[in-house]
Amino acid sequence: MTATTRTTGQPRGITAQGLRKAYGGKVVLDGIDLDVMPGTVFALLGPNGAGKTTTVRILSTLIGADGGRATVAGHSLRRAPHAVRAEIGVTDQYAAVDRLLTAEENLLLMADLLHLGRAEGRRRTAELLERFGLSEVGRKRAASLCGRTRRKLHLAMTLVGRPSVVFLDEPTTGLDPRGRRVLWDLIRDLAAGGTTVFLTTQYLEEADQLADRIAVLDGGKIVAEGTAEELKRRIPGGHIRLRFADVRQLDAATDRLGLGTVTRDDEQLTLQVSSDGRIPVLRAVLDVLEGSGIQAEALTVHTPDLDDVFLSLTGHGR
Repeated sequence: MTATTRTTGQPRGITAQGLRKAYGGKVVLDGIDLDVMPGTVFALLGPNGAGKTTTVRILSTLIGADGGRATVAGHSLRRAPHAVRAEIGVTDQYAAVDRLLTAEENLLLMADLLHLGRAEGRRRTAELLERFGLSEVGRKRAASLCGRTRRKLHLAMTLVGRPSVVFLDEPTTGLDPRGRRVLWDLIRDLAAGGTTVFLTTQYLEEADQLADRIAVLDGGKIVAEGTAEELKRRIPGGHIRLRFADVRQLDAATDRLGLGTVTRDDEQLTLQVSSDGRIPVLRAVLDVLEGSGIQAEALTVHTPDLDDVFLSLTGHGR
């Protein structure tokens, strides 16, 4: 699925209030609110069936919502769907390219569909082939390209019309780690250039690496939203782990740091001090040790990652 169009004016973001959608008796979206700032990457994270793709389909005008309202690139979904379509690009997890055409021909076809002039279409095609590192395969049929290269071509096709908002629905599904990182760099470049990127993913590392803000969707509801660091700090279990050379140093550290705030392991000669990962907490622990002449052999800091956030908030594995 690819939808691309010509952008007008400055890039604008996405807002939604109370979006609802049900199929029969099954509620898929249960009144979600969104606020995506322009020129940022916003990740919608959630398990299978959470409603991620439904959200993208509503915001890209492919289906209607049962309730609520939304604007995309400054235009109302309800009152101005054509204006929305004139600002967006949509790429899903399937590289929807014509496998019988060359990479260049796929881009030229998209330019024709968008009613670009012949000269403009060829200029834009050459520009995107260069930008996505596809110049060397421009004359090769899409069927002969590897999955990673076809996915790059699909994203390039999405950008032919210079959309100000791009929806990427699990765009790296099925790619190897190298392929994911290639697309990550392209997504970062899009946002750096002012494009608003709305990304859905099940890859927690992907959201952590790319997103300026993340919303966790589960059971049709937004159960948490914030930066990756803000979400991680909501989950208990962060700690500073100190290892000592002998029991004497361990005893001294236990006395100074207090039994109520630490977990002691006599076999490993370690203390775990509860911490949310912020620097002031770490500095306070180091000040106590230094002020008491206590030396730790090793210090490590553990903060919950997005896996911990995901499991805690949704109760699901991926």
